[in-house]
Amino acid sequence: MLIAAERVWTGGRLVQGLAVEVTDRVAALRPLGGDTPDLRVALLMPGCTDLQVNGGGGVLFNADPTPEGIAAIAAAHLGLGTAAILPTVITDAPEVIEAAADAVIACHGVPGIAGIHIEGPHIAVERRGTHEARHIRPLDARTMAVLARLRGAGVPVLLTLAPELADPALLRQAAGLGVVISAGHSMADAAQTRAGLADGVGMFTHLYNAMPQMNSRAPGIVAAAILSDAWCGLIADGIHVAPEMLAIAMAARPVADRCFLVSDAMPTVGGPDRFSLYGMEIAVKDGALVNPQGALAGAHVDLLESMRRLIAMTGVPLERAIAMVTDLPRQAMRLPPLQIAPGMAARDLLALDDALGIVRW
Repeated sequence: MLIAAERVWTGGRLVQGLAVEVTDRVAALRPLGGDTPDLRVALLMPGCTDLQVNGGGGVLFNADPTPEGIAAIAAAHLGLGTAAILPTVITDAPEVIEAAADAVIACHGVPGIAGIHIEGPHIAVERRGTHEARHIRPLDARTMAVLARLRGAGVPVLLTLAPELADPALLRQAAGLGVVISAGHSMADAAQTRAGLADGVGMFTHLYNAMPQMNSRAPGIVAAAILSDAWCGLIADGIHVAPEMLAIAMAARPVADRCFLVSDAMPTVGGPDRFSLYGMEIAVKDGALVNPQGALAGAHVDLLESMRRLIAMTGVPLERAIAMVTDLPRQAMRLPPLQIAPGMAARDLLALDDALGIVRW
């Protein structure tokens, strides 16, 4: 099949006048010339890479930490334009986190499974959100053993924790293993955040959410994150963060292109409108996922839809928005780029129309 696009995302920019020859893999990316394509689309880009996927297709990773659970979650997101995910296990009993690690090790090398995100349990109780308080604990030898086992198997690992509560020596040890350490669900002030950055923190998890907000005399973790050269993940569902705050975070970074989008997706994405977490029913209400107390509990959005909403809410250029769901999260996780080039699997190629809707082919 020959697919022609008005614009193709390649080499970190949008290029006009190109076409892709594809079967089960991309055979060629070349100028269209005088050929008649089988299909014309507005945009060709790699599928999205999402570093924070708690669930999808009715499956919650914490509830089904198995290769089969991962496969179901990944399939739901692939159908919505996300080619690669970090299955994300949130605060839970050590046995659940260990089972999640075993499942991801078993899936290592499976297309679309880019690693694992362990979000908690080493977080601040005050900023736990819907994370279960009884499972929260300091970073310890048991988690360090899980990290070492994952890294020994070659699995990319993202670990979200509260840096102010972690032993600096363990932070440095985890960073030395090649774990990407992200600050989140934290009460850290600006000085504590800078200390964490010096000890190996290189990212911030869903900036603004589950952390104290900055003010004139207490800049806190948010200001320290924005003014750092670390990576910052953002949720752009239009519910978790106001558009103005998204724009501020992107505009104020001292190093350009250090913000990327995450979905924080839950099982309702590509699945039913409710699920169980820690024995509580979490349901979609007015587009938001809330627990029985009305607090947010993850997001009911996929990453491609997040890109659309970011553009609509902030007016960010298409080029930047594409990078924030493709190249930049991969750079943040030290993953090789996913590029439209000969050999690329057809599953990873995303064709979009003028409204940035998926074109099936």
